[in-house]
Amino acid sequence: MAGGTNWAGNLTYRAQRTHRPSSVDEVRRLVAGSERIKVLGSRHCFNDIADTSADHLRLDGLPDDVEIDGDIAWVPGGMRYGELAPKLAASGHALHNMASLPHISVVGATATGTHGSGVRNPSLSAAVAGLDIVRGDGEFVRLRPDDPDFAGAVVHLGTLGVVTRIGLRVQPSFDVATTVHLGPSWDVLLSEFEKITAAAYSVSVFTDFDELVQVWVKSRVGEDVPAEFTGARPAEVPTHMLRDTGIENLTEQLGLAGAWYERLPHFKAGFTPSNGDELQSEYFVPAEHGAAALAALRPLADKMAPLLRVSEVRTIAADDLWLSPAHGSDSVAFHFTWQPAQASVEALLPDIEAALEPFGGRPHWGKLFTTEPADLDLLYPKLADFRSLARRFDPAGKFANEFLARTIGL
Repeated sequence: MAGGTNWAGNLTYRAQRTHRPSSVDEVRRLVAGSERIKVLGSRHCFNDIADTSADHLRLDGLPDDVEIDGDIAWVPGGMRYGELAPKLAASGHALHNMASLPHISVVGATATGTHGSGVRNPSLSAAVAGLDIVRGDGEFVRLRPDDPDFAGAVVHLGTLGVVTRIGLRVQPSFDVATTVHLGPSWDVLLSEFEKITAAAYSVSVFTDFDELVQVWVKSRVGEDVPAEFTGARPAEVPTHMLRDTGIENLTEQLGLAGAWYERLPHFKAGFTPSNGDELQSEYFVPAEHGAAALAALRPLADKMAPLLRVSEVRTIAADDLWLSPAHGSDSVAFHFTWQPAQASVEALLPDIEAALEPFGGRPHWGKLFTTEPADLDLLYPKLADFRSLARRFDPAGKFANEFLARTIGL
């Protein structure tokens, strides 16, 4: 088996072979014997970050045991969040947050700086407490938070080696309730942006930058959430963020409480959220510029309208991970779900990037962007250090590919 496409279908992989090892020793042999190799996770990246000219590795054949050691859960390298979360909940544990989709792989999400929402909730990558890595020479390396390379290695873009096991910090399980608010007006959204996004444990604003504004409020049970929500009205029936779309794949709304992993994602693990016929982009700005950046994007509404399905605006707490889009700054992320028209989307992205440039808009590594390499070096101040780390871990460039060469010079 070789090749295949990513989840969106906008990329056909060039791999000549795909391997599905069943043990770490087999991973080591395959990596040591390959000229070029990359891990293929849930295929939910929209660019060629996981592409390779030779060998793909799928890690979902590794044993799926999850080991809890105090407040750390040790997770196999091929596991997805939707598989992990029920295992954690069964033992009374929880993650601090979840992404919109539970279908994505843990290692792939954390390697690219993926996140959920919440002004006090850092990215999924910030939960990482350990990495077991097979380097290009087949050697096995364990990295822990007291290692000087750790902050550079967590968001690694697949450059350092094959992560066969990852440690995640966990906490006691908790329940969450979701309420969708229709509105508020644009004037209120812009003037009360910080208040709105801080109203609950996790808040998402959905918009088309024209008329549509929804605020999805996900509160921990017992959390004090403002009763008056800046002029918005609670939805009386379950509501999709896309017009004229069925709600059967959405997690429960209407304030019905449930386990953290059944509410923090927008979509149920047992359903495919769509057929993949979409494209995505996302940019992060420091939180103090969130409202101004939102206002700067609104004049592009007419240009975006033929291509945009919906945009989701979320907050992420700062972390210290070198290539995290939230490195060093509490952030607001602007996520765009596009129609599957890649040439038109890529022609529009420079306008979006120009609008966000005054605010330091950092692109998400796993989505479509056209930001120039020189600008990436400015936006990610630890990028030069990361290049040195990657070359030290992989001097032969076994995990390099065209995406890494084109964007960060590896």
